[in-house]
Amino acid sequence: MGGCDRTFQAHQSGLLQKLLQEDSTYDYDLIVIGGGSGGLACAQEAAILGKKVMVLDFVVPSPQGTSWGLGGTCVNVGCVPKKLMHQAALLGQALSDSRKFGWEYNQQVKHNWEIMTEAIQNHIGSLNWSYRLSLREKTVAYVNSYGEFVKHHKIKATNGKGQETCYTAAKFVIATGERPRYLGIQGDKEYCITSDDLFSLPYCPGKTLVVGASYVALECAGFLAGVGLDVTVMVRSILLRGFDQEMAEKVGSYMEQHGVKFLRKFIPVMVQQLEKGSPGKLKVVAKSTEGPETIEGIYNTVLLAIGRDSSTRKIGLEKIGVKINEKSGKIPVNDMEQTNVPYVYAVGDVLEGKLELTPVAIQAGKLLARRLFGGRLEKCDYINVPTTVFTPLEYGCCGLSEEKAIEVHKKENLEVYHTLFWPLEWTVAGRDNNTCYAKIICNKFDNNRVIGFHILGPNAGEVTQGFAAAMKCGLTKQLLDDTIGIHPTCGEVFTTLEITKSSGLDISQKGC
Repeated sequence: MGGCDRTFQAHQSGLLQKLLQEDSTYDYDLIVIGGGSGGLACAQEAAILGKKVMVLDFVVPSPQGTSWGLGGTCVNVGCVPKKLMHQAALLGQALSDSRKFGWEYNQQVKHNWEIMTEAIQNHIGSLNWSYRLSLREKTVAYVNSYGEFVKHHKIKATNGKGQETCYTAAKFVIATGERPRYLGIQGDKEYCITSDDLFSLPYCPGKTLVVGASYVALECAGFLAGVGLDVTVMVRSILLRGFDQEMAEKVGSYMEQHGVKFLRKFIPVMVQQLEKGSPGKLKVVAKSTEGPETIEGIYNTVLLAIGRDSSTRKIGLEKIGVKINEKSGKIPVNDMEQTNVPYVYAVGDVLEGKLELTPVAIQAGKLLARRLFGGRLEKCDYINVPTTVFTPLEYGCCGLSEEKAIEVHKKENLEVYHTLFWPLEWTVAGRDNNTCYAKIICNKFDNNRVIGFHILGPNAGEVTQGFAAAMKCGLTKQLLDDTIGIHPTCGEVFTTLEITKSSGLDISQKGC
């Protein structure tokens, strides 16, 4: 403002008072658009810090009419129901294993889809309610309406009946997440479902074609096969793009050996309904990506899992000048999650170049609120974030894939230690020997620091979480060697790794 004379003039004219009370001219200190994990974490943290906060959350029904409650993708149509259905499949495997361990039962064992989905939806309903209760306890205003910017600092909220209300805020956080992508072919939106629909599907999907090779595609294909369904996966190019490709192929190989069929290098060009029903009957025509060949198949259900699109194009961002990547719909932000419009921030899956993971969105949302309203400086660390793909054989990882490590550090600077292993629980059950696999990628010229951690085996998520903390602390190969393992566990293999890939030695295991 300048010296004391200009400050005094500003006081006399009322400008100083206006500057000091700028935020109070708005209805809210913060409006969060999107009631998923990142948005809720940010809103609640801001409220704890004494700010007046509103959350706008509205789920546009899927083309099949599916909608859900507060909590976003993870809670309603993502991580939570996905892992519960994965657990249903694991229990089926455990039933099979149990006979070898002396459990005798004569009755016919079969899976009931309706009982499973009802139980899962009841749990999700309880989570939806707990989120609403938590917002109420923290005096966050929750409005079940679709938010759209109309001008600077002003947003229009439209409810399910079409009624419109406008609100203003000093700051906004965009946390609208993503929704599944469709193919843009004849019959896709009319007859296909996505992960938005699968977890509350009121009938067993029957013979299923899963289109895509993303982690969503493989996880869904895995648990559908695990509960006894006939499942085919149609793959355009590679499995698990962005993940370590050696691990991805091992995931696919395991699934194929356990009944999941793969159609490689094909894409659907038409979906036609042959019979209505629950499920009905669909004909899928697909063409090769490598030539003129076309094939046809008959399925009860077609599940599309070909990627997700950011929900940013219909919320009025152009009216206030917030830039998005026109191709992807993603929002570029700086390292403070701030967009090009200073009072607008974004967290979660809508961010350009950031990981699309629930815990990342939660961490980013909390830390953003603390920086905006709590005088804190900590930023979200997007490096070495662990994750797990809950395929029938789980794949956990942290850090770089082998391909990325070679790209960044050059192959000659790396040492890869690896081994196959046989979980003790699988031995008596007579399950696959030399299928589970562990590897670490080390930087030879940085004290053999572990820059990539990968495990394929049961409970991979639980194993990976602990090693991820060690990687945050600068884990090296020597530190792993110095760590005494817990016997007999899967995680202990990382404390006894001796064979390098470059040696070419045999890594198969003969016993426990």
